Amino acid sequence: MTNVKIFQFNPLQENTYLLYNAEKDCIVVDPGCYFDHEREKLTGFIAENALRPVMLVNTHCHLDHVFGNKFIAETYELELFIHAGERKVLDMAPASGLMWNMPFDNYIGTINELLPGQDLALGEDKFQVLFTPGHSPASISLYSKEDGYVIAGDVLFRESVGRTDLPGGNPDVLTASIKDVLYILPDQTIVYSGHGIPTTIGHEKKHNPYVSA
Repeated sequence: MTNVKIFQFNPLQENTYLLYNAEKDCIVVDPGCYFDHEREKLTGFIAENALRPVMLVNTHCHLDHVFGNKFIAETYELELFIHAGERKVLDMAPASGLMWNMPFDNYIGTINELLPGQDLALGEDKFQVLFTPGHSPASISLYSKEDGYVIAGDVLFRESVGRTDLPGGNPDVLTASIKDVLYILPDQTIVYSGHGIPTTIGHEKKHNPYVSA
């Protein structure tokens, strides 16, 4: 069984996730920590709970989800895991940061490529990599079948969906990702999004005004 800890970071109010198990191993997903006090809050929780970060994952590489990549990688000696289709987005992130008047140093280490259908192991627990593009060229979601939740990045929000007007976005592709990949999960599946509060697949199928079941 895994636990989910949510942090809301940076001016874009991005959700950073720690996924951790009983053995204290954890995956850091989309570290959006930009300011020093945000970095201290994240590392403080990890230290206070004696967690051992073993993997760094980006659901996609828009700037608000990658601000903390370099910091987390260097602090815990981790390599980055992304879908190969997000490399260009990652490379563009510092330029986007300058446009937002939020300069930052990008991650420059080894990049491990995630494949759709691949399982990421956290001890005995597993997360299936789901390919859910549309908000960005190659967004992925992490699905825990055993624990009944999915980390969906900016693909699906509570009664909303990710924007598609950024480079590599496509509304038709996003709709297909939601209908054909996320909406086929059990209705009780909790959706942890990149912004805002959690929801469920069943709620979105009934109430999402952008993509109905």
